[in-house]
Amino acid sequence: MSTRVLVDHRIGGIQVLRHPEKAHRPDNPIQRKPAWIRVKAPSGPVYQETRALMRANSLVTVCEEAACPNIGECWSQRHATMMIMGDICTRACSFCNVRTGQPGELDRDEPRRVADAVARLGLKHVVVTSVDRDDLPDGGAGHFATVIAAIREAAPETTIEVLTPDFLRKSGGAETIATAHPDVFNHNLETVPRLYPSIRPGARYYQSLRLLDQVKALAPTIFTKSGLMVGLGESKQEIMQVMDDLRIADVDFVTLGQYLQPTVKHAAVARFVTPEEFGEYAALARGKGFLMVSATPLTRSSYHADADFAALRAARYALYRARHSGQRA
Repeated sequence: MSTRVLVDHRIGGIQVLRHPEKAHRPDNPIQRKPAWIRVKAPSGPVYQETRALMRANSLVTVCEEAACPNIGECWSQRHATMMIMGDICTRACSFCNVRTGQPGELDRDEPRRVADAVARLGLKHVVVTSVDRDDLPDGGAGHFATVIAAIREAAPETTIEVLTPDFLRKSGGAETIATAHPDVFNHNLETVPRLYPSIRPGARYYQSLRLLDQVKALAPTIFTKSGLMVGLGESKQEIMQVMDDLRIADVDFVTLGQYLQPTVKHAAVARFVTPEEFGEYAALARGKGFLMVSATPLTRSSYHADADFAALRAARYALYRARHSGQRA
C-alpha cells in the first residue's frame, strides 16, 4: 500500500498521518483482489473536466476521499458525489479512508459552490454526503438543509439524494432533513450489529435504524435508502436480519457491496464475496419487499444513483397502480 494513502500531507518536513488514531494498530496485509473486483485506472477528457470543476469550486468529493473504485466510470459520466462540511471526520471507523481529526468551521459559501457545480455539470440527480460532524450542535443537519435549498434554486430540475451521518445525540436532525425534503434520504448501516464495536465504534446500530424510521414517518414520500458492506466477517443470517430490520423501518432501497481495505491499518477483508452470492442477496432482498436492490461487488451508495432513482420512482408507481387496480377490481 502506498505511503500516499497513509500520509495526508507534510508540515515543515514532518509527515502528518491521515489516520493518526490507527497508527498503533498492527498491519493487516492487503489481499490480492479477485478478477471481478479489478477496475481500470481513471482517465479520459470528461474525467479530467469533472476533476477540474471540483478543484475550481474548491469542493470535496467522497469519490476521492473514500478511495472509491468506481471514480473513473462515474466521473467520466460527470457523476460526482459531493462531500460537504470539510474533509476531516470526527469519527474513526475502521473501514473508512476519510481523514480523522478536529474539523474547522463550516464554510458558509459551500452551499452556493455545490449548487453551481451541480448546475454546470447538468446533473439530473445529485448525491450529497458529508463527514461526521459530532462537534456541531445539530451534527450538520442545518447545513444539509441549506445545501438542498441552494441546489433547488440553481438546478430546479435536479433530484437530490442525501447520505447523512447518524446525528447521534443531536436532537432535531431527522426533522431538519425531513423538512428540507430531499428526494432520497440515505443513511448507511454499513455492517451487522455484532461488528459495530470493531468496525463502526462511534455509531449505534439502533440509532441509525431509528433515524431512517423517523425520516420516513415524518415525510412518507421521501424515498429512504441504506447500504451494507459485506466481506467483514458477517454471516448470511446476520445480513438477512439487517434486511428485516430495514423493512420494519419501511426503507425502500438497500445496497450491498464488497468491503475493500484502504490501507494496512484498516480492518482486514475477511473474504471476497462472489458475484453469485451477491445475486443470492439481491434475490433475498427483493423477496423481503424492497422497492429497489443493488447488490454487486462494486456497488457503493451513490453508484449509478441517477439510473437507480429513475427505477426507484418507476417501482413505486408500479406498486401504486397494482394496489389501486386491485381495489377497483
